[in-house]
Amino acid sequence: MKRGMIKMVGKGITGTLTAHDHEIRSLKHRINDLEEQNKTIQDLVLTVRELALNMKRMIEEQKAQGKRLDKLEGKSGEEWEAMKKHLIHTILGVLAAGATSGIVYLIAQSF
Repeated sequence: MKRGMIKMVGKGITGTLTAHDHEIRSLKHRINDLEEQNKTIQDLVLTVRELALNMKRMIEEQKAQGKRLDKLEGKSGEEWEAMKKHLIHTILGVLAAGATSGIVYLIAQSF
Protein backbone atom coordinates (compact mmCIF):
# COMPACT_ATOMS: atom_id res chain seq x y z
CA MET A 1 0.00 0.00 0.00
CA LYS A 2 2.77 2.33 0.62
CA ARG A 3 3.79 2.14 -3.01
CA GLY A 4 0.26 2.89 -4.11
CA MET A 5 0.07 5.86 -1.82
CA ILE A 6 3.40 7.12 -3.05
CA LYS A 7 2.17 6.87 -6.64
CA MET A 8 -1.02 8.73 -5.72
CA VAL A 9 0.90 11.41 -3.87
CA GLY A 10 3.32 11.64 -6.80
CA LYS A 11 0.45 12.06 -9.26
CA GLY A 12 -1.09 14.69 -6.96
CA ILE A 13 2.21 16.58 -6.78
CA THR A 14 2.62 16.33 -10.56
CA GLY A 15 -0.91 17.62 -11.07
CA THR A 16 -0.31 20.43 -8.61
CA LEU A 17 3.00 21.33 -10.26
CA THR A 18 1.35 21.33 -13.67
CA ALA A 19 -1.42 23.60 -12.38
CA HIS A 20 1.16 25.92 -10.80
CA ASP A 21 3.18 25.96 -14.01
CA HIS A 22 0.07 26.90 -15.98
CA GLU A 23 -0.78 29.66 -13.47
CA ILE A 24 2.80 31.01 -13.58
CA ARG A 25 2.65 31.21 -17.38
CA SER A 26 -0.68 33.02 -17.16
CA LEU A 27 0.72 35.46 -14.59
CA LYS A 28 3.81 36.12 -16.76
CA HIS A 29 1.51 36.88 -19.69
CA ARG A 30 -0.54 39.27 -17.53
CA ILE A 31 2.66 40.96 -16.30
CA ASN A 32 3.86 41.43 -19.88
CA ASP A 33 0.48 42.95 -20.80
CA LEU A 34 0.62 45.28 -17.78
CA GLU A 35 4.18 46.35 -18.64
CA GLU A 36 3.06 47.19 -22.19
CA GLN A 37 0.09 49.17 -20.84
CA ASN A 38 2.37 50.97 -18.41
CA LYS A 39 4.74 51.91 -21.25
CA THR A 40 1.81 53.21 -23.30
CA ILE A 41 0.57 55.29 -20.37
CA GLN A 42 4.06 56.71 -19.80
CA ASP A 43 4.29 57.67 -23.48
CA LEU A 44 0.89 59.35 -23.22
CA VAL A 45 1.95 61.27 -20.11
CA LEU A 46 5.10 62.51 -21.87
CA THR A 47 3.08 63.55 -24.91
CA VAL A 48 0.57 65.45 -22.75
CA ARG A 49 3.42 67.17 -20.91
CA GLU A 50 5.01 68.21 -24.20
CA LEU A 51 1.64 69.47 -25.44
CA ALA A 52 1.16 71.51 -22.26
CA LEU A 53 4.61 73.08 -22.62
CA ASN A 54 3.93 73.93 -26.27
CA MET A 55 0.60 75.51 -25.33
CA LYS A 56 2.32 77.55 -22.61
CA ARG A 57 4.86 78.84 -25.14
CA MET A 58 2.09 79.60 -27.62
CA ILE A 59 0.15 81.59 -25.00
CA GLU A 60 3.26 83.57 -24.10
CA GLU A 61 3.94 84.28 -27.79
CA GLN A 62 0.32 85.29 -28.32
CA LYS A 63 0.53 87.75 -25.41
CA ALA A 64 3.74 89.22 -26.85
CA GLN A 65 2.14 89.53 -30.28
CA GLY A 66 -0.88 91.23 -28.69
CA LYS A 67 1.39 93.80 -27.06
CA ARG A 68 3.18 94.42 -30.36
CA LEU A 69 -0.16 94.77 -32.15
CA ASP A 70 -1.43 97.26 -29.57
CA LYS A 71 1.76 99.25 -29.99
CA LEU A 72 1.41 99.24 -33.79
CA GLU A 73 -2.25 100.23 -33.63
CA GLY A 74 -1.42 103.00 -31.16
CA LYS A 75 1.38 104.23 -33.40
CA SER A 76 -0.96 104.55 -36.39
CA GLY A 77 -3.44 106.46 -34.25
CA GLU A 78 -0.72 108.76 -32.97
CA GLU A 79 0.50 109.42 -36.52
CA TRP A 80 -3.05 110.22 -37.66
CA GLU A 81 -3.53 112.66 -34.78
CA ALA A 82 -0.20 114.33 -35.55
CA MET A 83 -1.12 114.62 -39.23
CA LYS A 84 -4.47 116.22 -38.34
CA LYS A 85 -2.73 118.77 -36.11
CA HIS A 86 -0.27 119.67 -38.86
CA LEU A 87 -3.11 120.01 -41.38
CA ILE A 88 -5.10 122.29 -39.06
CA HIS A 89 -2.03 124.40 -38.32
CA THR A 90 -1.27 124.67 -42.04
CA ILE A 91 -4.85 125.74 -42.86
CA LEU A 92 -4.82 128.29 -40.02
CA GLY A 93 -1.42 129.54 -41.19
CA VAL A 94 -2.67 129.96 -44.77
CA LEU A 95 -5.78 131.78 -43.56
CA ALA A 96 -3.75 134.03 -41.28
CA ALA A 97 -1.25 134.75 -44.05
CA GLY A 98 -4.08 135.52 -46.49
CA ALA A 99 -5.83 137.80 -44.01
CA THR A 100 -2.58 139.58 -43.21
CA SER A 101 -1.77 139.96 -46.91
CA GLY A 102 -5.27 141.34 -47.58
CA ILE A 103 -5.00 143.83 -44.73
CA VAL A 104 -1.53 144.93 -45.88
CA TYR A 105 -2.81 145.27 -49.46
CA LEU A 106 -5.79 147.36 -48.35
CA ILE A 107 -3.57 149.58 -46.22
CA ALA A 108 -1.07 149.93 -49.07
CA GLN A 109 -3.84 150.97 -51.50
CA SER A 110 -5.24 153.56 -49.18
CA PHE A 111 -1.96 155.46 -49.19
